[in-house]
Amino acid sequence: MNQNQNQQKIQNPETQVQKTPQMNDRDFINDILTTEKYMTRGYDTALNEVSHDQLYQDVLAIYTETANAQRSIYNLMFKKGWYGVEAADAQKLHQSHQQFQGYSNQFPYGGQQLQ
Repeated sequence: MNQNQNQQKIQNPETQVQKTPQMNDRDFINDILTTEKYMTRGYDTALNEVSHDQLYQDVLAIYTETANAQRSIYNLMFKKGWYGVEAADAQKLHQSHQQFQGYSNQFPYGGQQLQ
């Protein structure tokens, strides 16, 4: 990773934890975040395949609760500096926006919202 890429990292100052062979707070919360991500992927698959409407509604409620928990855990890790993200390159972001904006005219009704 070059120096320019290091400057593109968005992250809070890291809350220090003792590094030992035993799991610390950061390890535990990272494990929980990974589990929540895995669970949302499973519920997402179930939502695509379930045919019974009430079961769909139940799984959707569980999915939503799990996704909200995942986001809360991510926010906590980000706040503590244990999770960072790469800043988007403005030029690449603009190029992607232009590319996908062009796709909207391929939609039915010319990309207009239906009422």
